[in-house]
Order: sequence, then structure tokens, then C-alpha cells
Amino acid sequence: MISLANASLLLHGRDHHLPTKRRSPFTVRSSSSLQEIDKSPTTAEDSKLRSELCASVPFPPIKAAKRVVLVRHGQSTWNEEGRIQGSSNFSVLTKKGEAQAETSRQMLIDDSFDICFSSPLIRSKRTAEIIWGTREDEIITDSDLREIDLYSFQGLLKHEGKAKFGPAFRQWQVDAANFNIDGHYPVRELWGRARNCWTKILAHESKSVLVVAHNAVNQALVATAIGLGTEYFRILLQSNCGVSVLDFIPRADGGSPLICLNRLNQTPGSPVATGSSAGRRTSRRIILVCQGSTQDSEATVSKLGDQQMNMLGVIQAQKTAELLLDLKVSTIISSPNNACAQTATIISQVQEAADCLGADCVPRYVEMKNIPDLDVAEIFQPSTKDTTDVSYLRPGWLNGLDDRVTSTLRELSGQAWHSLLTELSDESEEEKIVVAVAHPVAHIALIGHCLNLTEEWLGSFHLDAGSISVVDFPDGRTGRGIIRCINYTAHLGRWSIPITRSTVDDDSF
Repeated sequence: MISLANASLLLHGRDHHLPTKRRSPFTVRSSSSLQEIDKSPTTAEDSKLRSELCASVPFPPIKAAKRVVLVRHGQSTWNEEGRIQGSSNFSVLTKKGEAQAETSRQMLIDDSFDICFSSPLIRSKRTAEIIWGTREDEIITDSDLREIDLYSFQGLLKHEGKAKFGPAFRQWQVDAANFNIDGHYPVRELWGRARNCWTKILAHESKSVLVVAHNAVNQALVATAIGLGTEYFRILLQSNCGVSVLDFIPRADGGSPLICLNRLNQTPGSPVATGSSAGRRTSRRIILVCQGSTQDSEATVSKLGDQQMNMLGVIQAQKTAELLLDLKVSTIISSPNNACAQTATIISQVQEAADCLGADCVPRYVEMKNIPDLDVAEIFQPSTKDTTDVSYLRPGWLNGLDDRVTSTLRELSGQAWHSLLTELSDESEEEKIVVAVAHPVAHIALIGHCLNLTEEWLGSFHLDAGSISVVDFPDGRTGRGIIRCINYTAHLGRWSIPITRSTVDDDSF
């Protein structure tokens, strides 16, 4: 394997033009890597670190569209033991981890990757080898893709870390961005490494890139790509062999590329299976379901009106209903739009037939509600022709909307998000699962509210018809939402959206 450990690549990007943001604690400042945390530094060293963190680091310009697929390694022996791995290199893949990597290989087998970058650590490198399969090109290892450096924590079982380090371990759990150990700030260092990785990845002459690494470093790669700071650590989940996809789109002026998160954490297993979020159990969850495909084959903004689903849309809704059958859904909240109402009805009918289908021993009752604030069609109708003719299937298309549209969309979606959180506040049920059905545009705006982002970030996310996104609330509705997945489509089977596209026809990108 080739090593880039000693590679020295220069940053050639122009200055990034940063949008102005409203001041809010823990809110990212721009769609570049600029970020600011409203906490006063307590020491001169902290002040220096803050200054370095808040520096704008534009990405190098690119000549052609580039898609980067991130994969976390399969389950390792230390994952199984509950041991803190960090950047240590003693664990290997378990049999389950090997099987997860093989599932990912099958998922990506038809994709035309030009190059593969991997962490040099055994668990990641072995995952990369399984996924890369018989492709002839060598895998490039880069030490900057290693897992987060956790120094004295590494090798300890979690209860040992708690017993030995006490307050420091507690800070690692609740305030990781400011966690200090052995004179280091691991999360801050990790964010710096992630930026270095992007410089090298984007400088490579390739259009489709596979990157196989680790939980924390993949979180940092996603976050730094779309401009989120260290306070977003543990907010964007990365499961074993979870796949995340980022699109990099060149600017006409040759500046830092537009960047869109096309998919987050598409896993070999079910995204709604009972489990933990960021290591914590959760009993409150919002599932964002995008309506099925409609009769508008061109998928243009001008035709966002009240349309019926086509046959593909009905199949997508049925597949989503089947995926959610293992969950006891409390409430389904839908846009009044026809396609959304159809999708919601299909999910409700399957939920209420759970006993007949063998998924439950008793009949279920699902409450159905319509929220006009989830209907985005009218927002776009007065828009200019240049905006309304845009296809909402293209990554980053929301970057082209005018300020009036984005402001209205944010305002309405903010009211809808508040309604969803209110639904979660019902303490009469031990577990509360709320399903929201709307157009992808509405759900992108809801994700923005979950992450406390302003409208300038709308173009940083992409959703497809029939996809689901999952937000967990391990600390209850008043706590921060943990994004379990975004734009998950594997449940659609043969109708799922391919994780990567052919790079032959650049115009179709």
C-alpha cells in the first residue's frame, strides 16, 4: 500500500465568501470551515486554540464534480468488548465486522471508484481491503485518517476510564469539544486533521473517491466539509460500516467548491433498530419520511404542487411502511399535500395491521395529524423562472434560492419543528416515536432546525423521494437531537437510490 503520511500538499483555494449569520451560542458561522463557540477562553493557551479553530480554511478549488464516499470500519474486537480504542492499533475485525464489510462491498460493488484512501490502522485497512475487492488500483493509506488520539484513555474499558479519571472522563462524555487529557484537546486536534485530509483528497485527480476510516474521524470529515465545528461531535452518527456521501461541486469562479451531504450513515442493518445513539439509550425519536415519487417525472420546483404519487411512489411508501413495522409508531404527522397524505396513510394502515402481520400481539392505534406548515409548495410558486425550473434531484440545488424563499421556508419549518418536539413531550408513553411525512425540501429545513443552522445551510443537505432520516433524543425533547441517519434508501431494495453515480457523464452529476 502507498502511504501519504509524509505528503505535503498546499492549499490553493481563494478566500471564501462567507455569509453573515445571526449570533447564537453553538451556531456555526459559515458554510466553509469557519466556526465559533460562544465560550470565553480561560487561559492564554485556550485563547490561542480558539483563534486557530475559528480561522477560515477554504478548500482547494476543483475542476470537475467529485463524490466522496466515507465508510467506517466493521465491528472490531475492542468495539465488542466496550474498550476505548482511540488511535491504538491492537484490535481487529470480528466475524461480524468482516460480514459487515462484505455487505458494504456488495452495496458498492457496481460503483466506479477511481481511488481508495484508508486509515493505516488494522481494523480500517482490513475493511478497505474487503470493500475494494479485486480492483487493481492500490489503496492509499494516510495517517491523518487514523482514529481520534485519546492518549491515556486508550485501551481502557469504559468503566475503568470512569474510575481512573473521574471528572476528565465525565467531561469526555458531556463536553467532548473542550475535553483535555495529557495536555491535548483530542477533538480539536481531530478537526484539524480532518481539514488536512480534505486538502489531500480534493487535490487528487479523481471524480469518485472511497475513504475507509473510523467513527470519530468520519464525523469530523463530514462536519468540516459542511462547515460544522467541534460542538457537533457525536451529533452525526457513524455506525460500523455506515456509509456517508458528500458531493463537491466546482464553482464557476474557481473558488472553494460547493459541498452537499448527500447521505449520512447508511448502515448494513436497519437504521430504526432498537439501540443507542452516541452510546446512550433513547426513548424519543422523530423519523422524517420523504413522500413517494410523484407524477412529475422532471422533479422541478415549479411542479411542487398537490400531486398524486406514481406507481414507484406507492412502492416506496409500502417499503417504508414495512421498515417501520418493527417500531410502534405513536403519531404520524403529515403535510396536507396529496403525495404526503398518501404516504402517511399507507404507513398508518400497515402499523394498524401489525397484529395480523405478526409484528405485534395486539392491534395498534396510530394518531394521524396534518400540519399546513409542512406544505412547502406555495413558497416556491411566486419564484422566478430560473429558480422554479431547477430539479430538486440535483445536489445542492437549494443554494440557488432567493432570500425571500429561504426565509419563508425557515420560518414555516421552524413552526413545524416546534410541533414535532411538542409531540415528543407526552410523558404518558414510555417510548414515543413520531413520524413526519413531507416533501424532501421541508425535511431538509427541519434537519437545519435540529442542528440549529441558519438558512444558508439549506444547500448543504440532500434528500431523495422515499428516503428516511432519523433523529434521536436520548436526553428527551429538550436535549440535542442526534442525527442517526440522513437520506437512508437501502430499505427500498431494487428501487433504492445508488450510493454513487457513474462519473462518465459529468453533466448528469
